Amino acid sequence: MGAVTRLHRLLPHLHSSTRHFTAPTYPLLSKAKKMSLTAEQRKEVLEPLLSGGWQMVQGRDAIQKVYQFKDFNQAFGFMSRVALKAEKMDHHPEWFNVYNKVDITLSSHDVSGLSDRDIRLAKFIDSVAQ
Repeated sequence: MGAVTRLHRLLPHLHSSTRHFTAPTYPLLSKAKKMSLTAEQRKEVLEPLLSGGWQMVQGRDAIQKVYQFKDFNQAFGFMSRVALKAEKMDHHPEWFNVYNKVDITLSSHDVSGLSDRDIRLAKFIDSVAQ
């Protein structure tokens, strides 16, 4: 029996077993252009972070903060929680870890500067560190 004949014999079975199958649906991607923070937004949302220990990174539009924990286990647990949130946001920090210290830099590469996503992630990071 040829391959084509076998395929024709299988098609009715394949069709009947998949007739209730529905393709997965995905939310529509936002077509809004991602933008860096305006001067007004910077004053309103960035100032509280800067007074809370975040610093502007020299030479680029980014913020940075160093967190220190009791030991490596606490630092790693903190990083794990941040990583889960960052993955959900599809917004990943630049970070560096040595033992109990975690150095985090936030900037939105797609807008070449700070965006609302950086602010939201920074606030989450601060809440997790407490």
